[in-house]
Amino acid sequence: MTVYEDLKWRGLIQDISSDELIDKLNKGGLTFYIGTDPTADSMHIGHYSSFLISKRLAKAGHHPILLVGGATGLIGDPKPTSERPMISKEEVLKNYEGLKKQAEKIFDFEVVNNYDWTKDINVLDFLRDYGKYFNVNYMLAKDKVKSRLESGITYAEFSYMILQALDFLHLYETRNCTLQVAGSDQWGNITSGIELIRKKLDKEAYGMVMPLVTDSNGVKFGKTEGNALWLDINKTSAYELYQYLINLEDSMIIDYLKKLTFLSQEEILEYEIKNREHPEEREAHKRLAKEIITDIHGEKEYLKAKEISESLFSDKIWNLNSADIISSLKDLPTFTIKEGENIIDILVNNNICSSKREAREMVMGNAISINNNKITLVDTVVTKKMAIDEKVILLKKGKKNYYLGIM
Repeated sequence: MTVYEDLKWRGLIQDISSDELIDKLNKGGLTFYIGTDPTADSMHIGHYSSFLISKRLAKAGHHPILLVGGATGLIGDPKPTSERPMISKEEVLKNYEGLKKQAEKIFDFEVVNNYDWTKDINVLDFLRDYGKYFNVNYMLAKDKVKSRLESGITYAEFSYMILQALDFLHLYETRNCTLQVAGSDQWGNITSGIELIRKKLDKEAYGMVMPLVTDSNGVKFGKTEGNALWLDINKTSAYELYQYLINLEDSMIIDYLKKLTFLSQEEILEYEIKNREHPEEREAHKRLAKEIITDIHGEKEYLKAKEISESLFSDKIWNLNSADIISSLKDLPTFTIKEGENIIDILVNNNICSSKREAREMVMGNAISINNNKITLVDTVVTKKMAIDEKVILLKKGKKNYYLGIM
């Protein structure tokens, strides 16, 4: 199976700019780039799903570059519905350093910052050297711009397309980078870069986009109620990531194994059979969790997450004393409890529930447990007598979400 055939089988190619790219992908030797803006100091699992395709191409003999947009991050790629909030230069720089360190560790990519070649371009040079190559009607026809015309789009956001095209041109000229890879929502920006290279240099460049990885409802993979699953272990523990992955929908798990692991076609087809015949065993889910967590955090963190999960979902955890529980479950989301604190306040103040209304509904719906005992009254107060060794409380929300409370 060729590189292109493998990518197609995995569902990782939604569109390519030219059929000529197929042969180039199969031969190897391309320099390509994938980009992200430093809107936070850590990547999340959505970035991971996108950047894995770069690892695949690297294994096939291509050279990846990760562009972290110190310049474009100051402007913001237009969202479909509203303008992104501006962030300060200081925050962008801090975020850039965090992403650079993370990308080098997890993906082993060369990292570049588009602020380096953009910061000295004055407005007249920008308009004469780049803006003159863009027809306004062409820009208005792009999906991201069209979606904002009714609600309004600022000139800064409108110019983002040109800035990203400038990046592709710069990397083409300085690194012989002939391919840009991204999620499908970047197609308009990629083709703008291809056009700029063609018009300004009379050269051919290429673009390839992959489908955004989503759940069965079309929600972007890696988002839970608007909160990202971070690749920084201090923001999202390996245990939290493990729980998310093993509880994914059965209907989507084989698709995730194809897109988010390096398992072979034969291995994945075996898991497809197991998932169909014995879904309750969740073997495909567990393998997905193993592959992703080991790749991001290493085998040691994966084994710890697996051990915590197995301890929580068996009775043996209740045979441990408070010190052993704290030691073995220290990667759980942890919070401090005051003597006599109301259960609703505990749930809300520690972000276990998003509001008092949700907290009350969870309690009245028998969805909250403390040390394996259901809490059914909203006026329940938590005391040391309820804690293991008067110190530790294991709070359970729903069927699978555990939190460690220390008194």
